[in-house]
Order: sequence, then C-alpha cells, then structure tokens
Amino acid sequence: MKIAAIIGSRLGNNTRAVVHFAVTEMKKYDPTVEVSILDVADYELPFSDGRAFFEYEQPVKGFLETIMEADALLIGTPIFQASIPGTLKNIFDMLPVNAFEGKVASMIVTAGSPKHYLIAEQQLKPILSYMKANLAPTYVFVEEKDIVRGAIMNPDVEFRVQRLVEDTVLLVEAYQAMREKKEAAYDF
Repeated sequence: MKIAAIIGSRLGNNTRAVVHFAVTEMKKYDPTVEVSILDVADYELPFSDGRAFFEYEQPVKGFLETIMEADALLIGTPIFQASIPGTLKNIFDMLPVNAFEGKVASMIVTAGSPKHYLIAEQQLKPILSYMKANLAPTYVFVEEKDIVRGAIMNPDVEFRVQRLVEDTVLLVEAYQAMREKKEAAYDF
C-alpha cells in the first residue's frame, strides 16, 4: 500500500508537525505501508499551465507521479485567510480531473481559529470529490493552541490522528478487496 502524505503549504510548522505524527502512527499501525512525504516546501512547483502532469520536468514530474501512483492521500493543510493555500490548489490544478479515482483521501487541517473548522467541508472536500477521491468519513481539525514548538500537546488530537490513520488504511484495504471482487467477476 502506497500513501502520499502531502504537506500543502510552504509556511508554518503546525501542519508539518501533525502530518509527520500521522506518518509515524501509520508506520506503527501497519509497518508494510510505504509512505512518501511530499512537502511543498521541498519543491519549486511552477504554476499550473494546463500541461498534462507527465509533461512536467523532474522533480515536479516525480512529485505528481508519486501522487498518481498512491493508493491513498493524506493531505495536510493550514487554513489562511479562510481558505486552503494556493500552493495546495496549484497541485490539484496540475493533475487530471480523475487523478484521485480509486484513491482514499484523508485530511488534516490546521488553523489559528476554530471558526475555520468548516473550510475543509466547503473547499477541500468538494475538490477531492470532483477529482473522484474516496473520502475518509472524518478529518482532523487542529487548532494552533494544540501545538507548541512543533509538538502536539492535546492528547485528543493524537487520538483523532490515530483514528484517521486506522480509517485510512482500512478504507484502502476495503476498496482494494472490492476492486478485486469486481475484477474476479469479469474473469479476464
């Protein structure tokens, strides 16, 4: 099972801290899982210009191919100005409309205010659904007060991340079993 953990902003460390915690928990939960951390801070991603994802040069092409080859996406994003960051939206714009078909998508959202709780519902979920992702039923919302110096200080956040990790892995397994059963029915 391949998981692409996307850190969708160059700025801030809270999202990065929670995503890294989730990746650690994922490896504990299932040591066979292959997780690739795709941190936009580590890449010089150009603005989407309408090209197909495979037409970009390396390392951008590799970044996008890692997403396309994953069984699941763990998307971490902060909320800035009541919106997902443009860097994350740019990634979506560089991919085809059906890029997430057959993939499970889980979300970790960090924000400075509890008022931004519904941004994932209003902005991120519709994009992921449009791109054909199978969404995890819940996401983890983390307030700034729950993280101090890059460490999660709220045990409830840790618990919710652990549940999200379990749900993500189990959903991938369930969808894989469902696909195998459907493919077996065609007897090709």
